[in-house]
Amino acid sequence: MTSPPSVNVARLTYQLICAAAGAAIALSTKGTLFEFSISTGVLSGLAVATLFIWMEALMKGFTLRGFSTATFGLAVGLLCAWLLTRVEISKLLELAFREQLEAKGNGEVAINAMRLALDVTLFASLGFLGAVLSLRGNRDDFAFIIPYVRFRQDASSGQPLVLDLDAVIDGRVVGILRSGFLHGRVIVPRFVLDELQAMTDAGANSNRHRSQRGLDCLEHMQKSPDIQISIHDTPPARDAETLNSRLIETARMLNARLMTADENLAKVAKLQGVDVLNIHELDDALKPNVSVGQRVRIALVRTGREDHQGVGYLPDGTMIVVNHAVAKIGTSVDVFVVSTLQTAGGMMVFAELYTAG
Repeated sequence: MTSPPSVNVARLTYQLICAAAGAAIALSTKGTLFEFSISTGVLSGLAVATLFIWMEALMKGFTLRGFSTATFGLAVGLLCAWLLTRVEISKLLELAFREQLEAKGNGEVAINAMRLALDVTLFASLGFLGAVLSLRGNRDDFAFIIPYVRFRQDASSGQPLVLDLDAVIDGRVVGILRSGFLHGRVIVPRFVLDELQAMTDAGANSNRHRSQRGLDCLEHMQKSPDIQISIHDTPPARDAETLNSRLIETARMLNARLMTADENLAKVAKLQGVDVLNIHELDDALKPNVSVGQRVRIALVRTGREDHQGVGYLPDGTMIVVNHAVAKIGTSVDVFVVSTLQTAGGMMVFAELYTAG
């Protein structure tokens, strides 16, 4: 992948600065024991610049967020190392090996060198472990360790959403998230992906089709600039722990809402105090509030499929087909609902003209 022009300009500027610094150092050594030529200084400065630019190129996948994460881990590791030095471990080793070191001569020098080496090793090792562990983690782990990180995040982007397997497979979730009605980062636990992969490898065609739809939905979410989605690595399952219990535990640990299309999971999660977004409940809430036998007043705007039918629409766009109402097109009439039909494009309502008495 090519670097943006701004990065190339920064690299060139850095090389010029290093070359100028090398030349300046060469000029400052004139008349001294370590005198060297200006060309040598320029080449030395360019060599140093090349070395650091090469290191920068190796870190092209290392973002500013990763740097801040590593810095936090490094600080934690150094803090742990400093706390251990307060225990005076070096003095304990000094007491244990004092006689052997003094027997070889220069005991005090050897003891100080050993103490320095131990402190450097301790700080370097724990700092390295802290940085690596923080880079292996994710933002959810930081929010779990430092609650204020979560409060800042929730205030700006909303409470996270944990998707279960049914929600991932349900094609309506992508449209719901892209509509802007829900805010918050979308989290898919790793074990849900594993279950999706197991369905893909299963022999049944229906399972393969469902899992493929779920993978397509995840791909659309990742490509959508309006959706922030991440994979959460959860601890290994405990004995006799079901998939639903792991989902509930993950949502509780992350202080997230659980989005599902599983009625039983939704009920169990609500009983355990987890906020649940049931896709079926949302779908029912958006359905037109009409029932068989209900009286409705609508404006007929066009003819239906049959010559005698008139067609009108409810405020939410639901189409109502009225029998024997072609003569009423262009007027508002009272009708009563006789039947409803759920189709792929939505619900259709069939009605008859209302007559008093």
